[in-house]
Amino acid sequence: MSLKLMGKKRGMTRIYDESGNLVVCTVIAAEPNVIVQVKNEDKDGYKAVQLGAVKVPETKKKNLSKPLVGHFARAKVEPRRHLLESRIENTEGYQLGQEIGVDYFADTEFVDVCGTSKGKGFQGVVKRHGFGGGPGSHGSGFNRTAGSTGMCSTPGRNMPGIRKAGQMGAQKVTAENLRVIRVDADKQVILVKGAVPGPKNSLIYIRKSVKKTKFQKVG
Repeated sequence: MSLKLMGKKRGMTRIYDESGNLVVCTVIAAEPNVIVQVKNEDKDGYKAVQLGAVKVPETKKKNLSKPLVGHFARAKVEPRRHLLESRIENTEGYQLGQEIGVDYFADTEFVDVCGTSKGKGFQGVVKRHGFGGGPGSHGSGFNRTAGSTGMCSTPGRNMPGIRKAGQMGAQKVTAENLRVIRVDADKQVILVKGAVPGPKNSLIYIRKSVKKTKFQKVG
């Protein structure tokens, strides 16, 4: 169980590794996340650390609710636009107002990146589920439709889970086991191999890889 840091996807680039191989990677900018709240079992029933990211502009502070204003004032930190809670096994060493940057992943080889995928709107079964569609020749009335989805008389209805047209994208997606290529604490960026979900400048969450760590321990 590790902390989840919040950052922004800045885009993709290519760099050369130590062996001279070209690596396509994603650039993630993560300003230092500040600890807003530390939860413990005695008071809250579980152990967790709440982080805040992206300072609220002075012109927008008037829009904050009174509970949020009091929440940040209690921690003696500037209001943040985004809050995220991470459950951890041990909260010792974490204090209110403490900043955690990308150097948290300095000794990490693999990370999981979670974001919101690009919204594609309402799409048909060909684009949404990869259906092959019907014949494209003259006179065909099938084309890109889904075809029959139900039964004739028994049970006379559509069964649950059938793939149909509908909303595509704009969902929470986690890219697992992405290799950390470079961590630059001075520029507050981290480079990971491959693509991550979401458009440019979208909010994403980074954590140390869960499955890769378990696999390494077992093997």
